[in-house]
Amino acid sequence: MGFEAVLALAVVVGIFLLLLVTRWPVEAVFLGGVVVLVGAGVLPIDRAFAGFANLGLVTVALLYVVAGGVQETGAIDWLGRALLGTPRGERRALATVAVPAAALSAFMNNTPLMALLIPLVKDWCRRIGISPSKLLLPLNHAALLGGTCVLIGTSTNLVANSLLMASGQPGLGMFELTPVGLPVAIAGLAYLLLLGPRLLPERVSVAADSAAVREYLTDMLVEAGGPLVGKTIAQAGLRSLSGLYLLEIDRGGRVLAAVGPDEPLLADDRLVFVGAIDSVVELHRIRGLAPATAQIVRLDGPRSQRQLVEAVVGPHCPIAGKSVREGRFRNRYDAAIIAVSRSGERLRSKIGDIVLRSGDTLLLEARPSFLERFRRAPDFLLVSAIDGATPRRHDRAPLALAILAGVVLSAGFGLLDIASAALFGAVAVVLTGCIGFDAARRSLDTSVLLTIGAAIGISAALEATGAASGLAGGLLAALGSEPWQVLVAIYFSTLVLTQLITNNAAVALMIPLALALAHDLGMAPLPLALSVIMAASASYATPFGYQTNLMVYGPGGYRFSDYLRLGLPLHVITAMVTLALLIPMLAD
Repeated sequence: MGFEAVLALAVVVGIFLLLLVTRWPVEAVFLGGVVVLVGAGVLPIDRAFAGFANLGLVTVALLYVVAGGVQETGAIDWLGRALLGTPRGERRALATVAVPAAALSAFMNNTPLMALLIPLVKDWCRRIGISPSKLLLPLNHAALLGGTCVLIGTSTNLVANSLLMASGQPGLGMFELTPVGLPVAIAGLAYLLLLGPRLLPERVSVAADSAAVREYLTDMLVEAGGPLVGKTIAQAGLRSLSGLYLLEIDRGGRVLAAVGPDEPLLADDRLVFVGAIDSVVELHRIRGLAPATAQIVRLDGPRSQRQLVEAVVGPHCPIAGKSVREGRFRNRYDAAIIAVSRSGERLRSKIGDIVLRSGDTLLLEARPSFLERFRRAPDFLLVSAIDGATPRRHDRAPLALAILAGVVLSAGFGLLDIASAALFGAVAVVLTGCIGFDAARRSLDTSVLLTIGAAIGISAALEATGAASGLAGGLLAALGSEPWQVLVAIYFSTLVLTQLITNNAAVALMIPLALALAHDLGMAPLPLALSVIMAASASYATPFGYQTNLMVYGPGGYRFSDYLRLGLPLHVITAMVTLALLIPMLAD
């Protein structure tokens, strides 16, 4: 390998080391690597940043918008409550999501699947009191395992199949991967379920120090004709919200205190809750509950154009010392108070009757302009938006789910390629009002998109300089030329490459090499091709081995070492099972 190839490998090693020993943002490290390669003349600038126009990256961005539409309508919240339940323990919680994810991933691309599951599982973890870091990475690996079972499970399988057909080999059947992929998936899932939660630390804590958490009081109304009427408190999921306490129910002026989990809900019941801000926000995502204050319906504009805002009452606020009703808060600020927190004191009055004091923290529903108008006003000491807490568009939830199903099915059955399906789905969720333009823009995870774009540039440098092919050739030379040795060498060469570059790039490099070796040595090409496919999907040990690995990086609060801790044993297990199944095929 020449100087440029060595430098490209050195940059990759540097990226590994920086992610291992620092907590710098992963996108900054990758972009820095691209800058070094461009500055050294290894990579032309047009190729370095061509990844940002890559169809795969654009597809991920479009899928984020589709998933955002599902989230904005509250469909994800509904699915979480309806399907996930309240399991006991981390292992059972992981089984609840990982096994269905692996099964679904066999028949649909795991990128849209993970785009749907990540926010769903995060919200679910908050409700059941489990750190997302215990579930998200094992869930991602379960989806990767499921994708190896059927031809349409991942784009990597499809790329390999296209290369086989282009070389004159017969294409793979829909279930030709199953005899190898299914046992590998079962073995991998068993490992993840038994040891996954134990190996991962609690990176994102869901435990709150009760002494330090602000306690809000909020009133919610059971909507007449809504899905909660007739359900008990427990069935409605109102007992599974951590950090929240149902203080009482006001039923037509009759107050029910110390309500049990079997108490049925009636139309127009006013539920008085006390709890932390996250749990109060969660209440407003539940279909069938609405803020009990009449001020909400009198605000201008639809609820979907408002957001939740925290504001601390200042000493010069003109309504301090008055009740919310007397101070005519809505008329004055064009905002409605939906919860009140007073440090060290549990409030019991209806929100309209609470006499506001300086230092009270208010949770408001307001238009975005409220932030600009009152951020520096003397009325409030602090004004800040609650991220991701816009009121849900529950009436469009079935439509959003139908659009998502259309994207998945049209791509899964080959009616459209995944990029076109994602494009039509993203346009559909915006045009039908499932998500607004601003919310669609916020749904894009720029960290993931920047990292993928930069990683494609670095992959281009490895390929263009010959570093990737040189590394693979060296491994093959070191491991010998017996059929089983070639199979093992092909597998581990692909495995190394797929950690350094994208799965599809590793397949594109290794399938031609595997076919050439099979021809020269008189071997059956199918076992070697299957070894490439299985190894290319085994991207467990690094956050940038596959795009969904990056998608869980931030939400799980993970570090590079977490991927190594969970992924290296999984690599050993999947390699042993794969090779044990493929080596006997060499004799056929």
